[in-house]
Amino acid sequence: MSGWMRWLKFNAVGALGILVQLGALALLTGMFHVQYLIATALAVESAVLHNFLWHERFTWADRSGGSRLRPLIKFNATTGFFSIIGNMVFTKLLVDVGLGDVAANAGAIALCSIVNFLLNDRLVFVANVET
Repeated sequence: MSGWMRWLKFNAVGALGILVQLGALALLTGMFHVQYLIATALAVESAVLHNFLWHERFTWADRSGGSRLRPLIKFNATTGFFSIIGNMVFTKLLVDVGLGDVAANAGAIALCSIVNFLLNDRLVFVANVET
């Protein structure tokens, strides 16, 4: 699959993940009154799990196979870790300059997306090389 097609698929999954993340954030902060940085971390993890399932079946379906546990651990250790830390840092910075928590989180998602694609493509969903 071409890099551009994979990038488009990655962004399609990411768009759904954004809805999951922002919906979870709005629910946690609005209905349950969870502090916005804690809610951000929880919302990111919900999107990370959602995105893993879709990336495995759609974006990198040509590279899947075998155990799901190992890729899930790698996904959480790379994309998940970076997304949680990156989203919390960027959300805090954007809230501090006056954006609301959901708008700030949307900006943080955009800032993290390119790094996440590279982490997934190079470290998580690695093509099996036959020797």
